[in-house]
Amino acid sequence: MRLSTVMTGISAALTTGLAAGAALAQQALEIVGQPLPGGIGFQPASTSIAEDLQWLDGFILYIITAIVIFVTVLLIYVMIRYNRRANPTPARFTHNSPLEVAWTLIPVVILVVIGAFSLPVLFKEQVIPVGDVTIKATGYQWYWSYEYVDEDVAFDSYMIGSPSSGGNNMLTPEVEAQLAEAGYTKQQFLLATDTAVVVPVGKTIVVQVTGGDVIHSWKVPAFGVMQDGVPGRIAALWFKADKEGIYFGQCSELCGQMHAYMPITVKVVSEAAYADWLAGAKTGEYQLSQAEAPAPVAVAAND
Repeated sequence: MRLSTVMTGISAALTTGLAAGAALAQQALEIVGQPLPGGIGFQPASTSIAEDLQWLDGFILYIITAIVIFVTVLLIYVMIRYNRRANPTPARFTHNSPLEVAWTLIPVVILVVIGAFSLPVLFKEQVIPVGDVTIKATGYQWYWSYEYVDEDVAFDSYMIGSPSSGGNNMLTPEVEAQLAEAGYTKQQFLLATDTAVVVPVGKTIVVQVTGGDVIHSWKVPAFGVMQDGVPGRIAALWFKADKEGIYFGQCSELCGQMHAYMPITVKVVSEAAYADWLAGAKTGEYQLSQAEAPAPVAVAAND
């Protein structure tokens, strides 16, 4: 009888240990794509699309800065050299053909250069590859509904703290408790959802976007993707995340009174973790919101 009791205790201890190990494994994801107070830079680029967009932004910024400096210096020179005191008798000519040709051709050349670098980036986004995972995202007032097209998995995703999840869009102690239970802190309020999109790292993800009532927009800045969801139409975007972590996005098309409370949470996990999540989601053994939880610290800073 005592041996049975001991064995039961050992079995319970092993079960508890395995559960604790699983819980610790769920603490492996870093929050990568998150807006930060006072941040003025981009979120860390986690796809090749985002890297291209951020490089293009910097490239164009150099061109714009050079133009602004040139025009400012030219204006200052003209004000000093040709004011009434320095130049009391102004010239009377009305045309300067070489100058007019120059200020026509130079902007054309600048625009051609910008286009030569920006169009390939645009085409890269617009040509949708065959996806390893295809997800349909439907925007509603005010939440997202997801369907894994090739799998028997579908769910709605509400902001933690929204009326649909028992809140009132305010950070109350009850909402803080919900955030903590999901593995977040109050810094993720207005960003975290009760269920997250879960995708494998390094795989091509195609998101089909549409609207169920009005126009919405599915946007995740760290992936460099944004696509309007128009009722009655299906558009698509794609990305391939190169780093595991948690990424936040937002509906980016004004869609009504609670537009600001329509966030997006994407968890990029290992292939093994994704397969485990998918299998558990299909059988109901595994809550959709409990794919790997965020790490308790470490939020990637803006550039």
